[in-house]
Amino acid sequence: MDTFKALGMVPGRAICYSGFREGQQPGGTTPDYDEVKEDLLILSPNWDYLRLYDCDLHSLRVLEVIKKENLDFKVMMGAYIEAEKNNYNCPWGGGVFSKKELAAKQESNERKINKLIKLANQYPEIIFSLSVGNEACVSWTDHLVPPERVLKYAEQVKNETSQPVTFCENYVPWHNSLEKLASELDFISIHTYPVWEYKSIDEALDYTLANYYPVAEKYPDKPVVITEAGWTTQSNGRGIDPENVNETFQKIYFEKLMAWADREGILTFYFEAFDEPWKGSPEALEPEKHWGLYREDRSPKLAMRTYRKDEVI
Repeated sequence: MDTFKALGMVPGRAICYSGFREGQQPGGTTPDYDEVKEDLLILSPNWDYLRLYDCDLHSLRVLEVIKKENLDFKVMMGAYIEAEKNNYNCPWGGGVFSKKELAAKQESNERKINKLIKLANQYPEIIFSLSVGNEACVSWTDHLVPPERVLKYAEQVKNETSQPVTFCENYVPWHNSLEKLASELDFISIHTYPVWEYKSIDEALDYTLANYYPVAEKYPDKPVVITEAGWTTQSNGRGIDPENVNETFQKIYFEKLMAWADREGILTFYFEAFDEPWKGSPEALEPEKHWGLYREDRSPKLAMRTYRKDEVI
């Protein structure tokens, strides 16, 4: 698509990467250089683009490994902005904070945005685009940020960097609350998860396209990227029917999604590279822990056992 190429975003295979292993988590123990190197060497034969979520030590190590090991990745770098407003509609009750906590989070967000700018200017040959947040405006989020604040962050980043700027969000808010933000962004990024919305594997791709194309039609002058779409392989029954998830269904959805993205020339980040045991509830079958194409021990799930990016799916 010409709009993608105008931003220097040539279509290619793209994946969301977060390398936290057993006993590691954001804000705690972080994967070391060798662990990140191991991950990127696993991914490098089959992926062109990586999406990173925050300007933390983990992301810094990813950039260092790419540069020192001369790996051929381009990175979408994000700043994971936190709640600046209470969300009493958060289904799990996680979106309510004191005034002091909200003020501290806003200050932290401002530091993160400045760090995003610094890294973008430090690694312009690796970082190809910048995101000023992740799922911070959707109705159910536990880290609600008003759209006007996200807009200010986008304006600041655009003024102080050279890379295209976006905001990563569920497909729904782009229809009803993010029009002004969309006009400032260089491209729009949407998330689509058919399995979270009770769709079967037979309905999955059609549902993803029904999420994607109305947003693209609403903003015909903006490239629209999918920055998250995936299929978990386990569920404890909370939010996702256990009978609707397994490695075979993940493989089917992955292959159909990648074939469509290749055919249409739409940059699509699959979610995600590796299972992350720190996520969600302590339950072993918590679906948030099992979205990876690779298990936490780095062994490939069914979708990746024979996959090669240069083969037509």
